[in-house]
Amino acid sequence: MTTEALTRPGTAVPSAPGRRRTRPWGQVASQAFLIVASVLWLLPIAFALYVAVRPYSDTRKYGYVSLPHHLTLKNFSDAWTQSDMLHFFWNSVLITVPAVIIVLALASGVAFVLTRVNVKFNVALLILFTAGNLLPQQVIITPLYRLYLKITLPHFLSDSGLMYNSIFGLIAINVAFQLGFCVFVLSNYMKSVPEEMYEAALVDGASLWTRFWRLTIPLCRPALAALATLLTTWIYNDFFWAITLMSSGDKRPVTSALANLQGQFVSNQNLIAAAAMIAAVPTLVVYILLQKQFIAGLSLGASKG
Repeated sequence: MTTEALTRPGTAVPSAPGRRRTRPWGQVASQAFLIVASVLWLLPIAFALYVAVRPYSDTRKYGYVSLPHHLTLKNFSDAWTQSDMLHFFWNSVLITVPAVIIVLALASGVAFVLTRVNVKFNVALLILFTAGNLLPQQVIITPLYRLYLKITLPHFLSDSGLMYNSIFGLIAINVAFQLGFCVFVLSNYMKSVPEEMYEAALVDGASLWTRFWRLTIPLCRPALAALATLLTTWIYNDFFWAITLMSSGDKRPVTSALANLQGQFVSNQNLIAAAAMIAAVPTLVVYILLQKQFIAGLSLGASKG
């Protein structure tokens, strides 16, 4: 084949003899794994939605795993009214929003000190905060319960005057358990910020607060958004602390509304599935609103450092 033929558009160039085109088996395997994982992840949600749109009489007669004979949205309206869902939604807002804000504020300050302030024991503090994530919640439930019965609060924070059975108590325990993880993530993220930026700010006369608030926080917005999404999901879906550290059912979060639909002898799983789908809506809204920042935080955290 001449040089003119090789340079002519549309002319196929023959491959070298003995060379075989390799197939991207790793890429195919990873895509297949992601597809299978996505199906397995979405299958319970799809089944819960399928149960929620079927009447209880239909599933009682034909079983839950059967073809539908009648579909209805009445379970959603009944779940909303019977469980007093709006009241429990407000309780969850009162717990989740302050807890997320306090955790991110404290974690960003602690992470900045551990990474940008030369302190002899900063490594020990980072290990201490990280070790707190390894402590199971169930291990400290007995001493924590007794402490909550001893610690007093002013009446504008607690009707009972104690940490026990108060919204403030649930906020405090969620902040305590989520703080270590956020400090660990933010400290690693802040280490990826170039040191030259801080040196230039220091030369310009920037104070420690200015370097934190005007320089570090804007650069950490993707990481803060990703953590805000995770924290909202974790704290909003918490049920363990609510049933342990709170005795009044009307003060508990929205996860307690699902328990209120549970009968002593008979359980309407269709109604509970509908209530669970309603309760999941706020976390989906938060994820949709912070989706770009959440993905940016994950990708930047994976490529930096």
